[in-house]
Amino acid sequence: MAHDGEPAARRAARRLRGWGGVAAMGAACALTAALTLLPLTRDAGGAVPSGGPFGPGPGVGTGLQVKADTCENPQASLRPSTVDGPSVAAIKRRGKLIVGVDQSSYRWGFRNPKTGTLEGFDIDLARAIAKDLLDDEEAVVLRAVPTNQRIAALDSGKVDLVVRTMTINCKRIKQVAFSTAYFRAGQQVLAPKDSPVTGYDASLKDKRVCTAEGSTAYEALEEKSFGAVVKDEGDGTPADRDLLTVPNQLDCLARLQMGEVDAVVTDNALAAGQAAQDPAVELKGAPFTEEYYGVAAKLGNDDLVRRVNKVLEDYRKGPWQEAYRTWLEADLGKAEPPLPLYK
Repeated sequence: MAHDGEPAARRAARRLRGWGGVAAMGAACALTAALTLLPLTRDAGGAVPSGGPFGPGPGVGTGLQVKADTCENPQASLRPSTVDGPSVAAIKRRGKLIVGVDQSSYRWGFRNPKTGTLEGFDIDLARAIAKDLLDDEEAVVLRAVPTNQRIAALDSGKVDLVVRTMTINCKRIKQVAFSTAYFRAGQQVLAPKDSPVTGYDASLKDKRVCTAEGSTAYEALEEKSFGAVVKDEGDGTPADRDLLTVPNQLDCLARLQMGEVDAVVTDNALAAGQAAQDPAVELKGAPFTEEYYGVAAKLGNDDLVRRVNKVLEDYRKGPWQEAYRTWLEADLGKAEPPLPLYK
């Protein structure tokens, strides 16, 4: 589409100037795409208003009880327990917890370019679960899983858990078993600062908007796009790639960097970290959803879900804030973990 007559090459060059670390991370992500779902052990690899994405969080306290037969509160999960059922026992026999994570989301799950280790808020939580189950935070295999393969990785047994900014919703609770919520976020638009896009509104009309396949952003734009172009209708040849629907959210940032798309819709918690790396982009408008991240397990692995919920009860009492201050507070302001809801 036209951009006021500005040549694409010049537009791309202008956008590249502020990208620095994001460009390097995007290139690294492309190089490691072929390694997706391979073991990534720790040895081999670790502006939103003040008050967090939605203002001050609800804090830590006694979990609330809700009805189990409705989807008014999809984040309601099973009561915590330390009893070793078959899922937990299998992990203990193996001596390793296998967790699906991201390796390209800055401050959530990303590979530190200096040390080569995987680090971030989600990585800290994955290690805390391993510490509780196996008495060793190093007893964890971190496997990179793209956004659109999180559920498949659980179903196939490639991973025991997914800790990867995965939103709990009514559709997904029929596909996987979630822990209680460990973070609250929302969908928001990310675009260049000089873009006419003002948020999730009519300013998206005729703009090319990128999302990750299988994400809640993708589903939101399917339901209401405001006239945005959200999917390439190509000729199906390998050379005719879909620039707008990608396996990993960071791929959208690479396309925005190159001037191939006009905006990105994703979780503001992720986008804030990306905007912090690059002065040329910013969050536009306000969050238009309220979403909760949960740790996902395969349906039926109730004992593992109950054990994770017990870990989260303790995690909210101190380690959560420590991890939040380390990775997220600088971009998102102060926040508290969401209260757990139980069935």
